[in-house]
Formats: sequence, C-alpha cells, structure tokens
Amino acid sequence: MSFDLQRRVDSGPMNSFQYVAIGICIVLNMIDGFDVLVMAFTAASVSAEWSLSGAQIGLLLSAGLFGMAAGSLFIAPWADRFGRRPLILFCLGISGLGMLLSALSQTPMQLALLRGLTGLGIGGILASSNVIASEYSSKRWRGLAVSLQSTGYALGATLGGLLAVWLLTHWGWRSVFLFGGVVTLVVIPLVLLWLPESLDFLLARRPANALARINRLARRLGQPALAQMPAAVLKQPGAASGFGVLLAPAMRRTTLLIWLLFFLVMFGFYFVMSWTPKLLVAAGLSAQQGITGGVLLSVGGIFGAALIGGLASRWPLTRVLSLFMLITAGLLVLFVGSGSSIAAALGLGLLIGLFSNGCVAGLYALSPVVYDASVRATGVGWGIGIGRIGAIISPTVAGFLLDDGWQPLHLYGVFASVFVIAAGCLLLLKLPRAQAEPALASA
Repeated sequence: MSFDLQRRVDSGPMNSFQYVAIGICIVLNMIDGFDVLVMAFTAASVSAEWSLSGAQIGLLLSAGLFGMAAGSLFIAPWADRFGRRPLILFCLGISGLGMLLSALSQTPMQLALLRGLTGLGIGGILASSNVIASEYSSKRWRGLAVSLQSTGYALGATLGGLLAVWLLTHWGWRSVFLFGGVVTLVVIPLVLLWLPESLDFLLARRPANALARINRLARRLGQPALAQMPAAVLKQPGAASGFGVLLAPAMRRTTLLIWLLFFLVMFGFYFVMSWTPKLLVAAGLSAQQGITGGVLLSVGGIFGAALIGGLASRWPLTRVLSLFMLITAGLLVLFVGSGSSIAAALGLGLLIGLFSNGCVAGLYALSPVVYDASVRATGVGWGIGIGRIGAIISPTVAGFLLDDGWQPLHLYGVFASVFVIAAGCLLLLKLPRAQAEPALASA
C-alpha cells in the first residue's frame, strides 16, 4: 500500500473493521484445530467398523497431515497471484467437500484419500488467513493479533473434541465428519461478507479496479482515499519472482532459518500433542486421566497463544519466542519425573500446552513480517508446509524410540532438546529493522 496509508494503519488505532477481519481468521483456524483431531477422535469407531490394522489407522491419521503439508507448499502460493480472499474461499470449498464425502466413504482407502483432500484445503487456508491477520493489525498489536488467530487451533481442538465425543455417542463417527463439512461450508458466507482482501496484495499485484477496491477498504479502515495508485516498484531484469524470491541471495538465509524453526517446533509440538495421552497411561495413569492430560494441553494452548502475543506487544517477538522455547524445554524435562504424581503430571501438562502452543503461535506471528507482500503467502505457506513435514515425522520417530526400549516419559527429555536447538536457531534470525521492535503507538 502507499507509504502514508501503510504508516497510518501500522501506527493508528485498531477499529471494528480490523477486529472483525482478525475474528474471521480465528474462525478459519478453528477449522484446522477440529480437522486435525477429528480423525483421532473417530479412529476407534472407524477401526471397529472396518476391522482395521494398526498400520491402516496410522495411514488415516497421517493422510490429513500429508494433505495439509501439500496445501501449504503448493496451493497457498497461489494467494500471491490470485488474492488471499479468493484462495480462502476456494480452499473452504475443497475442505468442506472433503469432510462431507468422508462421511459417505465406504472403504479405508476412500477415507484416506478424502482426508488428504480435506487437508489440501486446510493447508491453503492457514497461510492466507495468517497473512491477512498480520496485514490488518497495527504494528504494536500485530504479534497479538496473529497469536490470537492461532488460538483458533486450540479452541477448535478443544470444543470440536468435546462435540465429537457427543456426536459419536449419539450418531456414530460419520456424523462427526458431516458436522465438520457443514460448519466449513457455513463459514464461506462469513468470508464473503466480512473478510477483506489484502491491501498489500492489491497494491503489489494491481488487479482490475485496484484503486476503487483500495479506497473502499481505506474508508472502512477510517483512512482517507488515495487520489491515484502509488508508483509501482520496478523489478530489475532477471530478478527472481514467486518462490524464487524465497531462496534468492538476499532472502536465502532467512528463509532457511524460518523453515528450520517451523520444522523443529512442529516436530516437538506434535510429539507432545499426539503421544501425551498414551504415554501418561503407559506411565501408570488411568485411560481417563490420560485423556484429561491431552485435553489440558489444548486448554493450555488457548492461553499460551494469547500470552505470547500480549508479551510481544511490549518486547521484541524474537526474545519472547526464544524464552517460550526454553521454558517449554524445561517443562518437558520436569515432566520426565512427574509420572508418580497425577497432580504434577496434569499440572505440567497444562503448562506444556500453554508454552508449546505459544511457540507455534509465535512462529505464525513471526513469519509474515520477514517477507514482502508479493511473496508473503508463499513464504508463510512454505514455512507451515515444512513444519507439517516435521509434524508427520515426529510421531513415527517417537514410536521407533519406544520400540527400541525407551521409557515412555524419557522421550520428553529427548524432545526437550529440540526446543533448545530451535531457541538457538532463533538467535541467528535477523528481522527487518522496522519489525525488530514493537511499535510505541497505542491501539
């Protein structure tokens, strides 16, 4: 956007239009939280109906994550070409259709393919909604806005999980997928009515009627209209474009660090989220206490994402995020010795959920500010996609370690080192100077 308009949005007070846009992004992220857990909650019922082996259940659990990784890597970059809002609408249609058809699947392979299709849509949605939440918040509150958007994951996982249990009890596992599909499609009118297109995209790509569209958005933001489009930034002949920009010499180091950070944090986070209920039971707790521990991780995540965002409005996000990573590592080490005390195990589970979810939310807030608007969705999408690869590998690595004779709770000490390494990598990341410090203007 023009410098004056960008400066006013960055430093001015937030208005209701911006809050609504961020609220819609939170709703979009709730779909991700529900979708990730829907297969976990229905796995036992699906397995009982089709007499599935452990390997087949593993395929169903992984199919959605594979789809999400592919969506983030290969569909999300389209947002930099066609717009964030159209891509979100397209991906909502894909994921909603995938959910509805999953309820009608007749074989495990059909369900696995449809889980992959649903994941493709979710992966595309996440990168674009993350970028919009960042672009429509003021500089001071940008970290909080994107972190709050990330709370949608924990909210969707918690509320969706509770609802899934009720639906399973009354109407079986197909009703859970049916509900997810209907909710996903219902979000489409909300996006059409209240989610704006990115101002940065409109000025970078300059689609048809760009000036009129920018001025409509400027009025809704409480800012004066532009008399004309600002001068376009000319690219040098032969300069990289699209994905090539991410690995061009000027951005290569930053991009590789962002990828590594996403991989490490998601690798550690999905181990905690996937294995904690089972490992608590293996350590001597009851099945119900194991489930309670898993729920507490999600509950802690709701507060963790909000906490890191609030702290980032006062201190540099990189410092706050590295502190969260180190605290997460320390809590995981403490968790190793908590198996003899139910209260200690559940209390630490809540704190681990708080800080580990905060780490993910912090990365979601960090990634948009390092990329130019012309490749922002591509950069964020690839970061999330690389992170999803870590999420896919993580549970398998834990399984191999258990098969090799590791004690269940000792695995937390191994994965604590992952967060320590991530904190060290974060020290090597250099943000653009304008984003290195929180803005002083109040919202």
